[in-house]
Amino acid sequence: MEKIVVITYLFIVLLVGLWAGREMKGMKDFALAGKSFGMLVIFATLSASFIGGGFSMGNAEKVFLVGVSNIVALWGFSVKEILVARYIAPRMSNYPEAISVGDIMEHHYGRGARLFSGFFAIALCAGILGAQIGAMGYVFNLFLDVDKVWGILIGCGIVIAYSTVGGMRAVVWTDVIQFIVLAIGIPMTLYFGIQAVGGWQSLVDKVPVANLSLPTEPLAILALLSLFLTFMLGETLVPPYLQRLLIGKSSNDVSKGSLLSGLFSIPFFAITGLIGLVALAMEPSLDANLSMPYVIQEAVPPVLQGIVAAAIVSIIMSSADSFLNSASIAFSNDIVAPLRETPLSEKAELRLTQSVTLLVGILSVIFALSIDSVIEILIYAYNFWAPTVLVPLCMAVLGFHVSQRRFIAGAMAGISVAIIWNTLLGGPLNVDGLVLGTLANLLAFVSIDRKPTQSAA
Repeated sequence: MEKIVVITYLFIVLLVGLWAGREMKGMKDFALAGKSFGMLVIFATLSASFIGGGFSMGNAEKVFLVGVSNIVALWGFSVKEILVARYIAPRMSNYPEAISVGDIMEHHYGRGARLFSGFFAIALCAGILGAQIGAMGYVFNLFLDVDKVWGILIGCGIVIAYSTVGGMRAVVWTDVIQFIVLAIGIPMTLYFGIQAVGGWQSLVDKVPVANLSLPTEPLAILALLSLFLTFMLGETLVPPYLQRLLIGKSSNDVSKGSLLSGLFSIPFFAITGLIGLVALAMEPSLDANLSMPYVIQEAVPPVLQGIVAAAIVSIIMSSADSFLNSASIAFSNDIVAPLRETPLSEKAELRLTQSVTLLVGILSVIFALSIDSVIEILIYAYNFWAPTVLVPLCMAVLGFHVSQRRFIAGAMAGISVAIIWNTLLGGPLNVDGLVLGTLANLLAFVSIDRKPTQSAA
C-alpha cells in the first residue's frame, strides 16, 4: 500500500509539472512564470524550497546526536527569512526586469559582478542540489525498496523532466502540492511518535538530559552562536529564494508570503528536530541517520505510512527542483548571456536554458552518488555564497553607497578569510569560516571609498 501511494503521488507530481509548463514562451517565463503568484502561493513555494533533506532528516539526525540546540541553530534561518520579509522583499519592485541575482548585481556593480555572482550561484546550487538528490536516493531505497542508484535516477529523472519542460511555473505548482503533503505528513509523524513512546512526559523521561538542554560552557555557546549565524547567513538571498521574491504580483504579496514562510519554519524545525528525540527514546542504539525513517516505520500506522513517505519524498523533490532551476538560469543568464557579443533570440535562449537544466541535473546525479552527510554538504556549499555575494547584494538592495571597488575588496576579503579559517587553520573554536568571511566582506566593503567627512567651517 505504501509503495502504491508513493508511486501514484510521483505520477501526479510529474503530470502537474508537465501540465504547468505547457505554455512556456521565453526565458522570462521560464524564470519568473509571468510574475503571476499571490501571497499564499509564494508562502507555499518558498517554504517547500527551503525544507530540504538537511532541514528535515538532517535536523532529526543532529538532534538525536547533540540535542535541541540544533533546533535553536536552525532558527537562525527563520530569523533571516523574517528580516528578508521586512527589509528586502518590499524593495524587489525596484528590479522589474531582473530574473536572477546576476541581473541585480550588474545593475549596481557592472558585468564582472554579474559573472562572478553567476559562478558562485552555480557552485552553491550544484552543491545543495547534489545533497538533495543524494538524500532522494536514500529515501527511495528506504520506502520503495529500490537500489540507491535507481532511486536517484527515478526521483531526479522526474524533477529534471518537469523542471526542463516547465521552468518556474512547473516548479511552483509542484512545490504547492509538495508543501501540502509535507505540512500534513511530518507533524503526523511526530504525533504518532510521541504516542508510541507513551506521551510527552515519557519522552522527556527517556531522553538524556543533555539532549534537552542548551549549552552552558562558553566555547559550546560560541559554537552554537556560530552555527546559528551560519544558517542565518548561508542561504540568505540565494538564487532560488531571491527568485521567489521576483515572481509575485506585488511587493505586498512577496513580503507577506516571505513572512509567513519564516514564521512557519519556526515550529516546523522544532517538529523535525523532536522526531530525532523520539527516535532516541525509542532506540538509543539506532544509527542517527535513520532517526526519521525509523519513527515513520515503527510509530506511524501502516495505513498512513504512504502519506508520510510521500511527505518525505516531497521534502527532497521540492528543494531539488528549485536549485536545479536556479542553477540553469544562473548559467544561461549570468554566464553565457554577458559573454556573448550578440544576444540570443528569445526562443534560442529558452532552448539553451532547458538544455542546461538537463545537463546540470545529470551532473548532479553523478555528484550525489558520493555524498554521505546531507547537512554537512549544505554547510560546505554555504561558503560559496555568504562570504562573497551576500554583503554586496544586500548593501545594494538596501540602498547603501556601492561601487565596483567595494565589491571587489569585500569579495576578496570574504573568500580569503573563509578559506584561511576553514582550510589552513581547520576552523578553530568550532566557529565556521563562513561567519568570519562574511564579517570580513562587510568590513572591507564599508572601509573602501568612504566619503570624507566635511569639517565645520
